[in-house]
Amino acid sequence: MAKPSGARPEIGEFPIDTGTCELEPDPYNPNGWVLRINGVPSSHIDLADPLQLDFEYMRWIASLVDSRWASTDRLRVLHLGGGACSLARRFAASHPQARQVVVELDGRLAELVRQWFDLPRAPLVRIRVGEARAVTESLSEDSRDLVIRDVFAGAVTPVPLMTQEFTRAAKRVLAADGVYVVNCGDSPNLAMAKREAATIGAEFAHTVIIADPAMLKGRRYGNVIIAGSDAPLGEDPGLARELLGGGVPAHLWQDARVRTFSAGAQLLAD
Repeated sequence: MAKPSGARPEIGEFPIDTGTCELEPDPYNPNGWVLRINGVPSSHIDLADPLQLDFEYMRWIASLVDSRWASTDRLRVLHLGGGACSLARRFAASHPQARQVVVELDGRLAELVRQWFDLPRAPLVRIRVGEARAVTESLSEDSRDLVIRDVFAGAVTPVPLMTQEFTRAAKRVLAADGVYVVNCGDSPNLAMAKREAATIGAEFAHTVIIADPAMLKGRRYGNVIIAGSDAPLGEDPGLARELLGGGVPAHLWQDARVRTFSAGAQLLAD
């Protein structure tokens, strides 16, 4: 049975359109909750502090965004992949003039997240139920400053959301100096990260990669953040220092190093 609007989250497993989601308390934070989708950790929410991001890769994305836009900017954000809307909630707090749309495939999950986590209402944060590529291709040109792709089916991103054709579609909706950011989950061989970096680099003049050293050295499975823009990106020295100072220190690779890393990788295509 659906919980009433504004209800607090509760421990349990709940049916959603694409399977099940499970909500469990954070054992280290009395205000924290972890959302799992079909058994895979998807999001973390701190009910008392929207600025708190427990997943390191989300912190890296937030740091990149903070280095690019002032807190007073009227940032137009498209989130592809919803989960618990952790990043949208964070940007609503850090950039109060932002206008955000979160695209979530699972309509029932979107309803539950709205009920559980007291998200800012539209137009600050609007959840649009739909498939990420179809929604992106339907949007107007130059209608967003930032597009964040964080879509997973299980542990992998659907291929139609990684191709050069889709990257062009994302670029089309961006402003001239807009930024496209993707969360790439990869194995130690980094084959997919190289192909994603090459694909994004083929469409944008400037690229960066953010990841922890163990990941970049091919020692484990994890997240690699790849971003592209036609304006210079990641050049603020304060960003590199901030990334190194996090709970899980991360390295920032600038465009030349990203292109060396991805040299010879086959572009992803439809």
